[in-house]
Amino acid sequence: MSDSLMLYTDSRFISPYAMSVFVALAEKGVLFEMTPVDLGRGDQRAPGYVELSLTGKVPALVQGDFALAESSAIVEYVDEAFQGPALYPRDARQRARARQIQAWVRTDLAALRQERSSEILFSRPAQPLPALTPAASQAAEKLLSVAGRLVPQAGKHLFGAWCIADFELAFMLNRLVSGGDPVPRVLEDYVHEQWGRSSVQRWVGFHERQQA
Repeated sequence: MSDSLMLYTDSRFISPYAMSVFVALAEKGVLFEMTPVDLGRGDQRAPGYVELSLTGKVPALVQGDFALAESSAIVEYVDEAFQGPALYPRDARQRARARQIQAWVRTDLAALRQERSSEILFSRPAQPLPALTPAASQAAEKLLSVAGRLVPQAGKHLFGAWCIADFELAFMLNRLVSGGDPVPRVLEDYVHEQWGRSSVQRWVGFHERQQA
């Protein structure tokens, strides 16, 4: 496809949803530019952006006269529309499982997301964080239980080769790792493996430059 790509991201570079799309594009090897959107200022509600994105959500991907919001939809579009490494397993059942993982970490575990915010993944807290409340502890236990069943004991990826679900599961687990909460060694190693990928570190670099 010849139309240039523009990715609209959050201006602080801490959104897991914008980061997922960035990682997907980078892993796919697609050339794109970025436009940060200041969510704190409410720029996502500006009429021009709402007209562009349809739902006023970040991220949004624009290609010529086509604009798409909702990160899961964008990732699937990128995987289907562009050549390059696959973002999902080719096996139908594994691909369905990957999408299940994505949907789960996006819609469940709300108490954990609230008490271990995305921000701590990029700027480690100077002081120890408060202990998790019972609701967040229950969410953490569920996360560790499910991840423990999914992540291979001696493997780097869920399905043999990297896929976008690896990033999204690791991002959720990293809320605990970065928060100093107890995480089994195999899952901590899995998080570090995913966080060290060049696509992920490129995003981290944007955050660091924005903070400087």
